[in-house]
Amino acid sequence: MPTTLDHALLRRWAEAAVAGLEARRAELDGINVFPVADADTGTNMLLTMQAALAAFDPAEPGPSLARGALRGARGNSGTLLSQVLRGIAEEAELGAGLRRALTHATAAVAEPRAGTILSVLEAAAEAGDDPRAVADAAHVAVGRTTGQLAELSRAGVVDAGGLGVAVVLDALVTASSGEAPVREPTRVVRPRAALTTARETGSAEYDHEVMYLLDRTSEEAVTRLRTVLAALGDSVVVVGDGTGTWNVHVHCSDVGAAIEAGVEAGRPHRITVLRFDSATARFRRPRAVLLVVSGPDVAGLVRAAGADVLEARTGHTVTGRQLLAAVEETGAAHVTVMTCDATLFGLAARVAAEARDAGREVVVVPTTSVSQGLAALAVHDLDRNAADDVVAMAEAAAGTRTGALVVAEAEALTWVGRCAPGEVLGMSEGEVVLIAPDLSVGALWLAHRMLTAGGELVTALLGADAPADLGERLEEDLRRTHPEVDVVVYRGGQVDFPLVVGVE
Repeated sequence: MPTTLDHALLRRWAEAAVAGLEARRAELDGINVFPVADADTGTNMLLTMQAALAAFDPAEPGPSLARGALRGARGNSGTLLSQVLRGIAEEAELGAGLRRALTHATAAVAEPRAGTILSVLEAAAEAGDDPRAVADAAHVAVGRTTGQLAELSRAGVVDAGGLGVAVVLDALVTASSGEAPVREPTRVVRPRAALTTARETGSAEYDHEVMYLLDRTSEEAVTRLRTVLAALGDSVVVVGDGTGTWNVHVHCSDVGAAIEAGVEAGRPHRITVLRFDSATARFRRPRAVLLVVSGPDVAGLVRAAGADVLEARTGHTVTGRQLLAAVEETGAAHVTVMTCDATLFGLAARVAAEARDAGREVVVVPTTSVSQGLAALAVHDLDRNAADDVVAMAEAAAGTRTGALVVAEAEALTWVGRCAPGEVLGMSEGEVVLIAPDLSVGALWLAHRMLTAGGELVTALLGADAPADLGERLEEDLRRTHPEVDVVVYRGGQVDFPLVVGVE
């Protein structure tokens, strides 16, 4: 079994880790007791790992994963997970990388405790270079955490962060061998509501969580910063990526003092301040969802679904200034952005970083079409934890396949043959998959083709020039041939495609 972590294995590992954390996110959230019972460990680790994967660069695979994780780290568990990736990035072999990760993670925590991620990392690092032996050792160590930490013993659960690390190490086994380890699910012995009460009603001692990135600093200044923050509050974690950038996390009541300590240590930026029992006071509302769409009909659909809209003018490119202004106009402390266009994702990520620098939390959910945006909106729930809601929307968007019809303007050679002017091309996920004589036939063929992979709901958006009966014919045919599928037809009003089809 390979132990040298080359770029191909690291990419497979990151993908498998995201999948593993997605599958067990609710389980990890449900047993989250230490250091604060806020039921978000699984969500934080998943979002951190997703940030690492999004930053992956084959030219520097390990460092890019570490940097992405550090910059996207959420909470204690996410910041410590970033140190696992940093350690791996700094060593060529697994065992050495885990030992380095343990050193970094231990140094990052103001008061290291047994029965936490640190205990699991220590056991994994001692297991050598074989991925399966390392993962097995991690799970054994997870089982011991209940008896090592009083908070876990009282709740009757294992450490959520430690289990998350074990899940990530299981992903390495999957990536290196092609076989996923079989593990028993963790038993949650206390209702989730009981575990979340402490955080949802505010900390008894400290009522704010402060996080920021720090650069233009030194090891000595960071050491002093840890001491200052430990005197101000608890849950202090200060971790670096090895290239001069640090992620700082603390629970405290004196927010100004925590930020001033960062100013004394270097240059703090991307400062996030969250109150445990309410949204930041300077915002009009706690959360919003913002979609970028084109056309008044689609904009109306999105607004009716409860989202804010940046309506792009047909034929014009959305600018960063426009998107940032739209984010600010929501008046929300936490904004989920969906561009409904793959070409705008990079722009949205840059705008999100700029908005976070100004103290607003912005998360970009990848979407390539309005269909995916509408699918995400369908599961949006303001009563849910913000991080949980983002994950649910991202999963709904990713689970929606998109197709469209376009009328050929000239003769051309496509993947499925030569088309003539006026013929209808059916496209799925950006590729031409069929050629039809007219829109009605093309709509039926495209929907049938997309449903071969399964589906429960078909959403059809009629373009500005599409005949009114196009949707009626499609709906009638699908109800006859696929009675198990729900069909919804809207007048989208888009000018680029006569018909857009989403299957979820």
